[in-house]
Amino acid sequence: MKPTLLLAALTSLYISVGTPVLAQHKKELRIAFGSCNRHDLPQPLWDDIAEDKPQVWIWLGDNIYGDTDDMQVMRQKYDAQFNQPGYRHLREQGTAIIGTWDDHDYGRNDGDKNYPFKKQSQQVTLDFLQEPTGSPRRQQEGIYAAYDYKVGRKKVKVILLDDRYFQDTLYRDANKVYHPNLTGDILGEAQWKWLEQQLTNSDADAHIIASGIQFLPQEHVYEKWANFPTARKRLLDLLVSTKTKGVLLISGDRHIGEISKITLPGLEQPIYEVTSSGLTHPATQNTGEPNQYRVGPLVNQKHYALFRFRQKHRKLLVSAALKGDEGVEFYSEDIEIKK
Repeated sequence: MKPTLLLAALTSLYISVGTPVLAQHKKELRIAFGSCNRHDLPQPLWDDIAEDKPQVWIWLGDNIYGDTDDMQVMRQKYDAQFNQPGYRHLREQGTAIIGTWDDHDYGRNDGDKNYPFKKQSQQVTLDFLQEPTGSPRRQQEGIYAAYDYKVGRKKVKVILLDDRYFQDTLYRDANKVYHPNLTGDILGEAQWKWLEQQLTNSDADAHIIASGIQFLPQEHVYEKWANFPTARKRLLDLLVSTKTKGVLLISGDRHIGEISKITLPGLEQPIYEVTSSGLTHPATQNTGEPNQYRVGPLVNQKHYALFRFRQKHRKLLVSAALKGDEGVEFYSEDIEIKK
């Protein structure tokens, strides 16, 4: 059975470009997310994710390993994942599914704006995500989107960035080490303008901003926003200039999990990044790598991440956890979102 275009029970009508508003969750809002998922490998985590009963699941990229120019092959892999029993159960229990992509599900490893089948791949991906036929997301270039969720009287905005459709050339040497593109961009001007609109005068109390590749870490030699230092600085400067509240960055790609934290002058509270990567094949050989921003451990086992938002009096509290099979919790961080 191929993915239908019917919305899941919790999705709702679009009221502006790419920004649907979902029903209010009175007591707790649970948002789970993960990345790096092969449709043809064992997927032991879906029952654990379902047990957490998230209202929302966010795909962070490499949702399948398409790695093809043949959209029929891409569609077959997506269909296999769509009908994977554990994932199907998560959908059928009422969890809303949203997401973005990274390179392997975009079509090519390290794929950038020059990938010739990006328009076709976008539609296949949106089919998998059950995006409605009339959605503005199907008409625009790139799959970026934003969603609003409520918990109590608080609002959480989820912003999904597209780090592939507009990305400039990424430099890599003969030893497969990435080198910075000092003037290169990731998002493209149309997406930058849209992002600024999403953040300017936002009435959300917390902002989850998602990208396939890591935002904050700078020291490792793999893909990351730091390979495009001008774009990374532009993003951080935008968060400061718009005084974005409660910034929670989320990312995948790395086949590891970790939580990073940075304090920027001009923002009232630190920015956290939760990297969750390795649903089916984590980098178990990676027992440590430098990251000056890391808090807690580096997780090299199969895992997913979970945000639990709840309102306590006038405060918005969130716990961020990296979780594994059979209820294992590798690490959690409690965060208080300032008013």
